[in-house]
Amino acid sequence: MTTSSVTAAAQQRTPRMTVAVIMGGVSSEHDVSLASGGGIAEAAESLGHQVIRLVIGRDGSWTTNGTPGLDAALAALRACDVAVPAMHGEGGEDGTIQGFLELLGVNYVGSGVAASAISLDKHATKAVLATHGIPVAPGITLRGEALVNAGTDPDLAGVQLKEAGIPYPVFVKPASGGSSFGVTRVTETAGLAPAIALAAELDEQVLIEQEMIGREIDLSVIELPDGSIEVGPALEIHSDPSQPFFNAEAKYGSAATEFVVPAPVDPELAERLRSTAVNVFKSLGCKGLARVDFFVPADGEPVVNELNTFPGFTPASQYPRMWAATGLTYADVVNVLLATAVAERA
Repeated sequence: MTTSSVTAAAQQRTPRMTVAVIMGGVSSEHDVSLASGGGIAEAAESLGHQVIRLVIGRDGSWTTNGTPGLDAALAALRACDVAVPAMHGEGGEDGTIQGFLELLGVNYVGSGVAASAISLDKHATKAVLATHGIPVAPGITLRGEALVNAGTDPDLAGVQLKEAGIPYPVFVKPASGGSSFGVTRVTETAGLAPAIALAAELDEQVLIEQEMIGREIDLSVIELPDGSIEVGPALEIHSDPSQPFFNAEAKYGSAATEFVVPAPVDPELAERLRSTAVNVFKSLGCKGLARVDFFVPADGEPVVNELNTFPGFTPASQYPRMWAATGLTYADVVNVLLATAVAERA
């Protein structure tokens, strides 16, 4: 890991710009996005930039610095130097807002339309990574009639799991969800139907994955203005033991969850994680930033759980925490992301 280049990039302050921070959205991660966007907006202001706060309501309505309506939002976006789509989940990380910004000709932070769309879709992500030889958790995907039938008859999904050689426990999750909303750990066939129904409330595709036993380790990936890619120190999650897994409560509502960074990993494992994270980033065509989440079995190769093209970004979130362990402030990381977006456009 080489963090000196990231530090050097962070020290190069960009000229004063107008930065539009987009937050909120229609997904179940609306509140998480508001927290991420609020933190980024404050950091951008501390760097000397003029900040426009654009909030998308749960109903899809736009508010620009307190002024409601799409016209005000369009005018602000056309006037800004760079936009930060600080949004999570549907409508934010799925390529929708990225496509909108590209139609307007607005420069923005983070991955483009295709990489965003693929990366949010866990089924598509796994398919791409598997073709590149990157280990992923075994699983099946339910959609259409198969999803409807499995939600009422758990034996159907149970048979598919058996045919795929996937034992219990399994995790049932929305294929394009985030923050563990709609995710259930299932230990027997009787629990499949309600778990599938819950996930189906949030997505038209439902993923059922084999539980991976091992350490949960995340890595932060950042692209620098010169196009090089760097990876921060590993973070290990010790989830609240009172929760069944690292669910939304353990992530956002529990003081018992611990994040250990740098994670205690030997040099060989650290390099495998780093190189795999870069490979994942490049294979999916990502830009700007990403957080790659791994399961690390005691006696096996690291397995990619998922990739977030715009991970949680409050000062307490995992992504800034990992860079903080290298001495970078929250504002430093925001500065690098803005500089990279501007350089990419140029």
